[in-house]
Amino acid sequence: MDTVHAYVTTVLTDKFEVPSEEIRPGVTLTELGLDSLAVTELLVTLQEHYGTSAPDDAVTGEATPEDVVGRTGERAAERSSAACRAGDTGVTATRSDRAVAVTGVGLVTPAGVGAEKTWQRVCSGLPTAAEDPELAGAPVGFSCRVDGFDPREHVGGSQPWRYDRFTQFALVAAREAVRDAALDPDTWDGARVAVVLGSAAGGVTTYEEQHHRLRTSGHRAVSPLTLPAFLPNMAAGQLAIDLGVHGPALQTGTACASGATALVTAAMLLESDACDIAVAGGSDAMVTPMCATAFARAGALSRGHGGPAGASRPFDAARDGFVLAEGAGLLVLERAADAAARRASPQAVLAGHGSTTDAHHAVAPRPDGRCLREATRQALARAGAAYGDVDHVNAHGTGTPLNDSTEAAVLGELFGPEGPAVTSTKGVTGHTMGAAGAVEAALTVLAVRRQTVPPTANFDRADDGTSGIDVVHGAARQRPVELAVSNSCGFGGHNVVLVFAPAPTVRGARR
Repeated sequence: MDTVHAYVTTVLTDKFEVPSEEIRPGVTLTELGLDSLAVTELLVTLQEHYGTSAPDDAVTGEATPEDVVGRTGERAAERSSAACRAGDTGVTATRSDRAVAVTGVGLVTPAGVGAEKTWQRVCSGLPTAAEDPELAGAPVGFSCRVDGFDPREHVGGSQPWRYDRFTQFALVAAREAVRDAALDPDTWDGARVAVVLGSAAGGVTTYEEQHHRLRTSGHRAVSPLTLPAFLPNMAAGQLAIDLGVHGPALQTGTACASGATALVTAAMLLESDACDIAVAGGSDAMVTPMCATAFARAGALSRGHGGPAGASRPFDAARDGFVLAEGAGLLVLERAADAAARRASPQAVLAGHGSTTDAHHAVAPRPDGRCLREATRQALARAGAAYGDVDHVNAHGTGTPLNDSTEAAVLGELFGPEGPAVTSTKGVTGHTMGAAGAVEAALTVLAVRRQTVPPTANFDRADDGTSGIDVVHGAARQRPVELAVSNSCGFGGHNVVLVFAPAPTVRGARR
């Protein structure tokens, strides 16, 4: 009953905003401020979470939370017993029927081209920010670029220059993810494969270059390939062409949460049987003079701390903004049952997801963090988990004063002072914009697989706004990671929370 009690308390405090100190023995739901509609909503929430057949109509406003816990525990036990008699596992739908396996990971980041190179650099805690000659004259002249990326080598083909840089990154990361999943596009049924690719700005590099040509050399200097290169959907389209995908090919745009939104969308496609395999994630290449200048003018970029290497410092007392970066993260998602049937070796399970919108301000997070809390509640409820089950959070953690203090307050409130190990990998990679949610989801998958939490680079000390969480710093931390959360937020008020858990061992698995 302890788990049921914890979940009922969580729903009352988060969903219905009941102060935790008011939830005392003998206090009824009506006395806690729930009217009949709210009581019904509470019961429906419990029904969905525990998989019972219908809301418990025996509970009214005169019931106490203890009554609700008792009735819910009894009904959940009855369902489990019936499932066992029927030969079922007794696990609720959120843990089994909806399980989505991550069978492949691909990364192109400032920390390295490839998932393993990126993981090793992130775990080293060594920042990648450096002076950027292409930003000469911009208010901030450093960034986190993908060093050594050569389209001729990494993309291949006779004309890799036809693609914008964000598409090039996506192609390389997607191919790695598909190889990692032990899938062959030459033999799969392309009609049952989907591509979902998030991007905040699409081919902005191409747009800026061609606009400069138009202004300086006239219309005849503009390439006829401009539109196919810079349209935001073109990376998804080019991935479909490259991989022989005939199912849905979609582009998501929720600013810096775009990659995470793509993963949620892909999971929904799998859940609705719109596809059997989804190649999903995000890509952006926004390290351009216009983007850097615009972010700097908005006050979002760090001005450096004795040099570029110390500029990106999430949750640190001296943080003053993020460092602009580029890259891509792609994951292969499959229904867990399908992955098991082909004896794949999943890296982790996408156990839950939640999405909300602040509806507060164009670029600033909601100060009370209510909608980020709700996205977390949704994701954990879908995963069939409680707050106390979470071992690790890969935070959005941009390094801006307002984002980090707001996110830290939410994490501290939800998980308490003895909460999960928190990291922001942006200290190493910088902020990869629309790719960030997918890059960090991939790193969270690797944290679950390796049972290791990477450090937050440049974190020296917390301030009053960030002192309530356990920020991993100095070195990677080896620890059990049975449930991990990845947070993503974006301009426009977007919040996306993903929950990952270890994948079950598959006998005779192949990679």
